[in-house]
Amino acid sequence: MDDADVHPLLAVYMERREELLRYFRVRLRSDVAAEDLVQDIYLKIAARPVEGVDNPAAYLYRLGSNLMLDRIKVRRRAEARDAQWHGVNVSDVGGVQIAEEVPADEATAAKLQLGKVLEAVKALPPAQQEAFRLHKLEGLTHAETAQAMGMSRSSIEKYIMASLKLIVAKVGRWP
Repeated sequence: MDDADVHPLLAVYMERREELLRYFRVRLRSDVAAEDLVQDIYLKIAARPVEGVDNPAAYLYRLGSNLMLDRIKVRRRAEARDAQWHGVNVSDVGGVQIAEEVPADEATAAKLQLGKVLEAVKALPPAQQEAFRLHKLEGLTHAETAQAMGMSRSSIEKYIMASLKLIVAKVGRWP
């Protein structure tokens, strides 16, 4: 393709490419960001060359400035969204950032583990199930569980120990 086949705006772009890079490098304070922006200018004008531009150089700088401002707006929105999410989902405990939500893979593994535990509990005799439920799930002490079930404390302790042994045997240890 000879120079006569090149759109006038693309020709000016090719002439001014290095100037555009310097101009946007200073504004963006980044070689990489300036390269990306100048490449985006090319993509915009190559995709749909604009006709009837009185000052092609000024048009290229204006197009680049608009693209730069759009990128800044997008980045600021993303930063604001991330800051808002961080404020809601992360706590500062002793100078350490702690996420409030468990990662999805850990949550899935925990659900699977809980399902196995519940299956193991269903296999317990009814009295052991009740003792396990009252003590481990509802948080009653051994003495309170014994009183609620009308049994001795030592019987409840034996039920809980037997329940835990069976669960560990079927499910394994968990953290």
